[in-house]
Order: sequence, then C-alpha cells, then structure tokens
Amino acid sequence: MSRSSTPSPRPNPKHHASSQATSSKRQRSKISALRRVLSPDGRVNILKLSGYHPLTDLYHQLLTMPWWQFLGLVAGLYVVTNLAFAFAYLIGSDNITNARPGSLADAFFFSVQTMATIGYGVMSPKTTYANILVAIEAFIGLLGVAMATGLMFARFSRPTARVLLSRTAVIMPYNGVPTLMFRAANNRGNQILEARLWVTLIQDEITAEGYPMRRIYDMKLIRNHSPFFILTWTGMHPIDEDSPLYGETPESLANHTGEILISLTGIDETVAQTVHARHTYAVRNILWNHQLADLFSTSANGQRIIDYTHFHDTVPLEDSVSQ
Repeated sequence: MSRSSTPSPRPNPKHHASSQATSSKRQRSKISALRRVLSPDGRVNILKLSGYHPLTDLYHQLLTMPWWQFLGLVAGLYVVTNLAFAFAYLIGSDNITNARPGSLADAFFFSVQTMATIGYGVMSPKTTYANILVAIEAFIGLLGVAMATGLMFARFSRPTARVLLSRTAVIMPYNGVPTLMFRAANNRGNQILEARLWVTLIQDEITAEGYPMRRIYDMKLIRNHSPFFILTWTGMHPIDEDSPLYGETPESLANHTGEILISLTGIDETVAQTVHARHTYAVRNILWNHQLADLFSTSANGQRIIDYTHFHDTVPLEDSVSQ
C-alpha cells in the first residue's frame, strides 16, 4: 500500500535574491549611519572598550596630552604631595621648630621648602619622626624634579610639522582626465627635505556573502615626492581606470561613506629629524568641478607674492573661466 506524501516546497530563487538584496541594503544603511573613522586631523575616531587603558601607557599620555593638562597635572600633584606631607608633619606634637602648633599653613610651607631643598633656616625638623619624613620627602622631591624636567624636555624637543592642508578637496579636469586635487603648505620659514605624500582611500564594502569589510586602496599621485618642500604643494590624483574613484559621479560621491587619508612626511632641515602631518577628507564633501583658488601673484617690481588668506578657498570652474 503506497503512502502519498506532499512534496516539500522548493526554495524560490527570486525570494532568496530579494532577501539578500534587502540584507545588503540594511548593511549599507547601517554603514552610512556610522560616524567617520578618522577626524579631519587624521586622529582615530573609534571608542576602544577593552585592551587599552591610558594608565597602561602613562609616558605616552604625558607626552601627547595638551600643555594645559600637563601643567595642571604637575601643579596638582605638587600641591597634593605637599598637603599629604603637611598632614604627616602635624601627626604628634611640636615636630617643626618655630612652627605654630597645629598650623596646617606652617606645615605646608615647611613641606614646600623641604621638597624644593630651599632651607631658609627659620623652620627645621625637631624630632626623629620629622627627620624621617624630611628624608623621605627630599628623596621624592629629587625624583619629581628629575621626572618633570625630563618630561618637559621631551615635550619641547619632540619634532612637529607646521604643515597646512586645505580643508576641502576638489575634482576638476586636468589634461582631459578628472583629477582629485588638494593643497599642502609648509607654514614654517624653513624647508622640509625629501617630502613624500601618501594618499589612501578607506571605505566600507559589503562582500558577496553580505559581510561588511573595511578596505584600503592606494591612490596614485602624479607626483608624490619633492626634494624640498618650501611653499605649497598641490597633490593630484588622476581618476582613471586604476583609481578606486573611477566611475564615480557627483551624485554617487554625495552618498559615499569613504574617507581619503593624506599623509605627508619629510626631514625638517632645522632639527634634522623626520616630521609628519596628516589630514582626512570625507569623500562626500569633495567638490566636483571646482578648483583651488590661486595664491600666487606678482608685484610691480617683479616680486612673487603668495597670499595664504585664500589657502582654503575654492572656485567653481564656471566662475574661474569667466574671470
């Protein structure tokens, strides 16, 4: 006796394809809603939940924090340490000669004089307990002065670049090819030797399986090396078949979630050390059919003039042609 069975339904390939398309759209919308990975100055804009804590790399934090934070931290530690020793001197009675009994102010200023090894001779330790505290505080004061001096010297001697990068990148035709352009300038009066430019595109993509992945593409420049960087440098990337931006339109750029990272390195001729600067451009903020404003002019006596007041300005191609 045969048993009739209902055949199982076959998967609908159209339904499967539409589900994949919906999933991909959701992934793209999720990616477009994300904040920029890099801030305009090139710093990483990612919150790290584990694996790193500032206190585990204290020396680096002390070198890179702003000056007002560093000086505030040093001053705060100085005051707190002297207060702690002042309270220690008040334990017991009559530990400091010529100090008022129970006076926190006298104990604090005696601690300051001890830590700085000033020794005016008005106040002095009177008991064995006070002498032990003075020995400990003098040792801590020596360590503190040595560490503060070393950190101050390291912060002052750290080589930095005064490189200015244009706030906006543009795309305009150059020799018949759409070309991405941005501008850099040496904001110091010296030279940066053997300067090099690197340009990369960072963007999130969806694989065929629907997985999001961050990809990095190198962007070729017409010239990426300069033997000496004195005034300005216009970086130019031709958008040809080898460019990761090939095929983009003004409309597609407006919805692009990628970022372009600019990195410049060179040797500062004054300190003979390598300096670097970086900047990022959001692809959606790139201006199409614009050019960078001209900075150079010539005076009546033939002197060349560069005007940095228009460094970040851009001009639509129609306006530049009419001018």
